[in-house]
Amino acid sequence: MLKPDDLTEITPDLVRDLNRETLERLALQVVDLALHLANRLNLNSSTSSCPASSDDPYRRQAARAKTDKERDRGDGGDEGPSGAATVVPLEKPPAKPPGKRPGMAGHWRSQPIVATGEVDHAPVHCALCGQALGMVDRHHVDSAHHVYDLERGDMALSVVCRKHRYFAARCACGHETVARPAEGKGSTSEGRKRDLVLTERSLVGPMLATFIAALAKRFRHSRAKVQEFLRDWLGLELSVATINRCVHEFGLASEPVVEDLITELQRAEVLHLDETPWYQTGVLLWLWVATSRTVVVFRIGSRSKGDLVAMIGEGFLGWLVSDGYRAYRDHPRRQRCLAHLIRKAVALATGFYRNGSQFGGEVARDLRALIKAVADGADGERVKRLISRLKWGCQCHQYETEEKVRALAREILNDWDAVIAFVNNPNLPPTNNDAERALRHAVIARRLSFGTRTDEGSRFYAAGLSVIETCRKRGVDVWNYVRDLITAARAGLPHPPIPTAVPVS
Repeated sequence: MLKPDDLTEITPDLVRDLNRETLERLALQVVDLALHLANRLNLNSSTSSCPASSDDPYRRQAARAKTDKERDRGDGGDEGPSGAATVVPLEKPPAKPPGKRPGMAGHWRSQPIVATGEVDHAPVHCALCGQALGMVDRHHVDSAHHVYDLERGDMALSVVCRKHRYFAARCACGHETVARPAEGKGSTSEGRKRDLVLTERSLVGPMLATFIAALAKRFRHSRAKVQEFLRDWLGLELSVATINRCVHEFGLASEPVVEDLITELQRAEVLHLDETPWYQTGVLLWLWVATSRTVVVFRIGSRSKGDLVAMIGEGFLGWLVSDGYRAYRDHPRRQRCLAHLIRKAVALATGFYRNGSQFGGEVARDLRALIKAVADGADGERVKRLISRLKWGCQCHQYETEEKVRALAREILNDWDAVIAFVNNPNLPPTNNDAERALRHAVIARRLSFGTRTDEGSRFYAAGLSVIETCRKRGVDVWNYVRDLITAARAGLPHPPIPTAVPVS
């Protein structure tokens, strides 16, 4: 097939020297190239797997107001992207590492810490003989630190600061036992000056750390925007590093929970799976999602089957609802997402594919009719007629000269059992809408943040998102659970399981 770059070699002198046969062949190749480019230009979220956010905003506005010409002109007219000047980007300089450059002046705390209360921690038993210790045994304050935390009231938020004091107590046996802040698990990262360790000795309390994690993960604010929000609305000054630590603490505390969720996934009857590109320091990875009736799990890794097995295990016996990616095809019980096939059929119907446009319209019509017939509980004869008509149309076009038409017909025929699996299983959904909806939030976050920078950041992002979405699916208060999760992780205690509740429909 003729490539766009080949057009530069077609000059008037070359055309004049061609014989009739060669000229006709060249003209047909140019027509094929024009049709190919026209079809690519016509792709959008309704005719491909592209997200709705990638649609041309000028086209969206024109579609919503196509009967109002004055509004079309007011929304942009000839000033749209097609009329904009093409800017050739300059070569980017190498990326600088994050953080302050060596030798630069530091920023120090300018806000005085004023404690609004005190919390005392004293040893309960003697570390040597095990005898119980009381108030009279307290000897002196061994250490102390301040903690900012957030209190939630009825339609109100307030920041409090408490001074946590750790006492040393002397037992009758003469041994002095000292109370110290507890420590939980940690995480190491190559090149980092200080490793992340979950500990009770922290400037930010569990509820405030949860609030920061919510702003960053759920509401997609950058660390600098979170810092600005805390300063402007709560009067609290925290460094970007402290805010980043809170977000990572949530991710680290969520990892043991995800292990439990994966075990629940492997027992599910129906599992929705999907994946989308994800970048880690510019390297292309993939963000996977697996959703069941009560569980949502994310994972960032390669697009190999090994990452799929790591999520659902090799012995998964339930139904998979997925697109046509080859990593899913080995599973014997699978429902093919018909929404993907309908979008491809609509792309044929609205494109420039000669006879293939009619075939695309027929496939989209038959698939939609089949979904509706099964949902409405139509009689078996009507369903059989729809299935027979769909299969016959694909068989008639599997040797079509147009590549896209031929590819769609063969794709449906090669995956035929998975395409119509929902017909004999009324509880099996015909589309992969659950997984696509679960990925939508992450796709928006990817467009804002351009992905993650480290393996640790990728793990923490996926783990935190898994906890948030699972709580929401179960109808559980997300942020109270996250507060309890961070509290337990800092104290080195086992993580609390996510409560089971009725899933939100």
